[in-house]
Amino acid sequence: MALITGGDSGIGRAVAYLYAREGADVAINFLPQERSDAEKTRLAVEAVGRRCLLLPGDLTVRKTAADLVKQTVRKLGRLDILVSNAAYQNHKESILNLTEKELYHTYETNLFACIRLVQSAIPHLLPGSSIIVTSSETGLLGSKGLQDYASTKGALNALVKTLAEELIEKGARINAVAPGPVWTPLNPSDRGRTRQEVSEFGRKTPLKRPAQPEELSPAYVFLASEADSSYITGIVLPIMGGTTVGS
Repeated sequence: MALITGGDSGIGRAVAYLYAREGADVAINFLPQERSDAEKTRLAVEAVGRRCLLLPGDLTVRKTAADLVKQTVRKLGRLDILVSNAAYQNHKESILNLTEKELYHTYETNLFACIRLVQSAIPHLLPGSSIIVTSSETGLLGSKGLQDYASTKGALNALVKTLAEELIEKGARINAVAPGPVWTPLNPSDRGRTRQEVSEFGRKTPLKRPAQPEELSPAYVFLASEADSSYITGIVLPIMGGTTVGS
């Protein structure tokens, strides 16, 4: 049984569908205004014979994380996989343009919600369970104009490495996936980008294009599978279209 935040579209939807194809029932969290997209995910999951629990909720509200875990366990029976995937970004020309309000919103969505989800999930995790965090190449390389977003992703990378040893005591693993440019609704919704910049998104990678979410989702299956990745915990897996980083 898997709980995926940001499961209504993009990477989250692709992961939910692939988990379902591999035999998992899934619960997906999404903002209430994105219900129509979430329904599409539900239909895709049900088309392969699995259950899809829709859990609307704003992760910037502190109690949401605990509520999501509680509902998942109650309605699906247990929690085997947690995917902390929901994120917010908005380009800024300068850090001087970053308001206190937006700084808090970015950190609440990207970092604090992940911590709260993990805190809520840990009591329910059995040996073989897996937590997967969606990071970003920006957390490894930085990114001009994404001062707050990139710093949250860097913090998530450190969090994964820090928690890995702690979770070993429960027989659980935690890893992160760090995508390069991926074509998701996060990109055109970024109010800090021009139409021209959006149209050229991903062209600077060696592969000269952004990834599609379906090119990322197999990594989440691999990292969730005790059969395939039981000896892997505490890593940040870069999937960056040919861009390389040192260990």
